[in-house]
Amino acid sequence: MRNEENGIAEPGGRETDEMLEAVIFDLDGSMADSMWMWRAIDIEYLGRFGIALPENLQSCIEGMSFSETAVYFKERFALEDGLDTIKADWNRMAYDKYAREVPLKDGVRELLDYCRGNGVKLGIATSNSRELAESFINAQGLGRYFDCIMTGCDVSKGKPAPDVYLAVAEALDVAPANCLVFEDIIPGIQAGKAAGMRVCAVYDKYSEHQDEEKKRLSDYYTYEFKELIDDGILAGL
Repeated sequence: MRNEENGIAEPGGRETDEMLEAVIFDLDGSMADSMWMWRAIDIEYLGRFGIALPENLQSCIEGMSFSETAVYFKERFALEDGLDTIKADWNRMAYDKYAREVPLKDGVRELLDYCRGNGVKLGIATSNSRELAESFINAQGLGRYFDCIMTGCDVSKGKPAPDVYLAVAEALDVAPANCLVFEDIIPGIQAGKAAGMRVCAVYDKYSEHQDEEKKRLSDYYTYEFKELIDDGILAGL
């Protein structure tokens, strides 16, 4: 069932006794408006080696952890640099952007305040590096909100495997069924669902071509976070 007026997808009429105890955010594209910058970084990085950016690159690495992506780059592009060097280069190229240029999506801070005010635990499950995640979180002054920040490099497999979401739920001491995930890409939505969590897909310009599939796979869909508070969706979970 879909509420066309506000764009929120409701959970298909299913009844549940599950309580909302934790909200877990993906970072890039979900709470951070950052997807725009990675194409430029990839072009610059590969250009150092005289390699043109393949148009299918982003779809090939969606959901991979930072470390898994480094392995993919090294193997696909036959890079001589070691994995630690590749990751260090990416961190260096992106660090200031996360600290100074990447904005917080509209309504995120209000949603965090709402969750904190209602006793809902908060965590982050990101495919990005810890250095870049913390650069953004610190720049936005959000550290006080989150009980746990976990990256795909902290677990065995990146998204769409459920590992990172299950690790956050364990750290928060909350059952997966009592967690709500915010995700902007299909592998992330699949990861949240595979973890046994409810998932709210988030609109992002980068992935708008996948919106119909995102809506099909998720329990909810939102165009902006503020509507979740204004329309009482969170209170009803």
